[in-house]
Amino acid sequence: MNVIFLGPPGAGKGTQAVRVCERLGIPQISTGDILRRAIKDQTPTGLAAKSYIDKGQLVPDSVVIDIVRERLERDDCKAGYLLDGFPRTVLQAEALETFAKIDAVVDIDVSDEKLVERLSGRRVCLSCGGTYHVAHLNGSTTCEKCGEQLIQRDDDKAETVLSRLSVYHAQTEPLIDFYTQRGLIKKVDGAQPMDECYAAILAGLGV
Repeated sequence: MNVIFLGPPGAGKGTQAVRVCERLGIPQISTGDILRRAIKDQTPTGLAAKSYIDKGQLVPDSVVIDIVRERLERDDCKAGYLLDGFPRTVLQAEALETFAKIDAVVDIDVSDEKLVERLSGRRVCLSCGGTYHVAHLNGSTTCEKCGEQLIQRDDDKAETVLSRLSVYHAQTEPLIDFYTQRGLIKKVDGAQPMDECYAAILAGLGV
């Protein structure tokens, strides 16, 4: 099964994608992870992408499309895959149709107010990738897994979150209509508890 996850920043796409991929035995293709790796390695593509991400803007279509096309050609995608963070624009979706067949598109819906609360309170560990929320840290600033210092990513600061949401509404929301017209959309309430959201996604996918 070839699946796309849609939803605004902080909707929980990444967390749910991991669980769904384990259930279906397919790889998670996260453009965010690919780009962050390039940024960490300070490759030319990574440095170019960072200049956009730091401003809360989207990385140009041409860069992202090439990254995804190359990734989907790998052997582990032959039995299916889950795209998390791509496509983000109708142009990307149209490009995707030229080299991939999508079976279902899950739209995880969460209000802007809830998303700002979620994201501005998020803290991450740069060492092991652990993710936390200040509401559950009880004042701690270190990672429970490896003991390293937790940080707030630049793109999780409130003003940048609002900018990211504005960009999402303008450029990515049209994808909902795009895939609704193709009969592929499965809408899920992303504000409900994590396990309930997961169950709703599986029901939408019919698995």
